[in-house]
Amino acid sequence: MGTGKRGLITAAVAVVCAVTVLAAPGTAFASVAAPEPPPTPAATPSTAPGKDLEAVRKRLETLYHDAAVATDAYNAAEEKARKQSAELAELAQQIAKVRSRLDDLTERAGAAAAAQYRGGGLPPEAHLMLSENPTQFLDGTGRILQGQRATKGLIRETARTKEDLEQYERDATTQWKKLEANRKAKASAQKRIEKQIAAAEKLESALEKEEIARLAELERAAALKAQNAWLDSGVLDRIRGEASAQGRKAVEFATEQIGLPYEWGAEGPGSYDCSGLTSRAWAKAGTPIPRTSQEQWRRLKRIDIEDMRPGDLVIYNKDASHVGMYVGAGSIVHAPRPGRTVTIAGAGSMPILGVVRPDAH
Repeated sequence: MGTGKRGLITAAVAVVCAVTVLAAPGTAFASVAAPEPPPTPAATPSTAPGKDLEAVRKRLETLYHDAAVATDAYNAAEEKARKQSAELAELAQQIAKVRSRLDDLTERAGAAAAAQYRGGGLPPEAHLMLSENPTQFLDGTGRILQGQRATKGLIRETARTKEDLEQYERDATTQWKKLEANRKAKASAQKRIEKQIAAAEKLESALEKEEIARLAELERAAALKAQNAWLDSGVLDRIRGEASAQGRKAVEFATEQIGLPYEWGAEGPGSYDCSGLTSRAWAKAGTPIPRTSQEQWRRLKRIDIEDMRPGDLVIYNKDASHVGMYVGAGSIVHAPRPGRTVTIAGAGSMPILGVVRPDAH
């Protein structure tokens, strides 16, 4: 890619001009106010404080990454618990129906047994010898045989119903155990999230105002360096995919959330985590997708970066712990981390694992 062209693209991403991004051919047509351009990254001082701040930046990056991994685990447990709760409710309804049916069968079986007892339980030959009207007896015998067959059928149906009830109860017990396990997993993940975020906040709170500003510059410089390296590969020259109708809707929704705060475990309407934003955007577009970034990576169709189009999801880090939505012109919209808001960023500003397409069908 030519230096002049790459410089223009870099400037566009750095300025985060969402209007230009979303008005480009093949992108969603949402109107988004362009944030103020970030200041030109200052060179990191060669003094000890500068080196310390770089270490702080890397430490914060690790802490928030670990919090993101735990957030994915929390969201996965939450989603499973929600499904298992629904399955338990359905099983409870089935158990109630089967128990009612079993009560009815038991009552009918009792009535049949009582009728047989009142008949004296004598063998048919004895009834024939004692009967004054053999023809009438034979007619009665036919009805008795029919009754016996019905009774046997009733017994078989009762046995099957008991087996069904026992199976439903075993299924309910299994589902309950899974639900409890997921509740524990969710609680454990929550503790890890809170621990990582608390450590990051403690680290940041120890900084002076000037150090916080310099740290922000270091973060922007690191993101810009990664984005420039990605653009230098010439990849953007090969990305020409146009958004689908659903993709435009997803991008429109996601960009409308710009400025809302990041909150782990949140999926709107007032706050989001990274996969909460992407999953809600695609649900609004009419295509439900998995809740977590790891499941989005695992279950959605993977495509080459060169084939990427607006609405596709860019998965980040080797463990698929972060996700953003491609909006065109080398940019994504995403919910970055605690303490940040939904924003536009360079698609290459973080380590890309791959790209997936929710509406591949």
